[in-house]
Amino acid sequence: MKAIGRVETRKPDAGGVQMLVQELLGAGGNGMAADRDADRDSLVGAVLAPSSSDFPLRRQVPPSLPMAQVVRGGLARWQIGRVLHAIREGLDGPIRQKELAAAVQLSPGYFSRAFKQSFGMPPHAYVMRCRIERAKAALRTTATPLCEIALDCGLADQAHLSRLFRRLTGETPCAWRRRHGAGAQTM
Repeated sequence: MKAIGRVETRKPDAGGVQMLVQELLGAGGNGMAADRDADRDSLVGAVLAPSSSDFPLRRQVPPSLPMAQVVRGGLARWQIGRVLHAIREGLDGPIRQKELAAAVQLSPGYFSRAFKQSFGMPPHAYVMRCRIERAKAALRTTATPLCEIALDCGLADQAHLSRLFRRLTGETPCAWRRRHGAGAQTM
């Protein structure tokens, strides 16, 4: 806890947040109960929202993907953390650039330029590489059929997985699995 004039700054625990929210809502007058419940939920969410320190950058990016860099004209460190978190959490379904931009409070156009500046590739290309990294992990460790792996990675079907996989790695998923899978022989 650090005192700055009359204001104290610290990351509160859940109990402290509840007390703070009750004080703030109590000072707001006599509004309707439903509004107070919505206000309370919003305040609790805002206070307990993850900060940039909750998103360490190094642990979120597989080694084969380029590391994001905080550069002029790119995303800020907290924005990079939120984007990586949103991508990682949404890999099993569609990830829209509009939603990623909203997560970091930028317009889609500006977000796209800043993302490319920070990651060295457009958002869609980065998401596709993340999907292929997830597919590689499944191919390496499981005997799951390719059609299920494709769906688990947020791709449309096995053909989509095979086409994208071959474009990015130079070989088909089956060939890659034979060389790198759990039963593959090491030389």
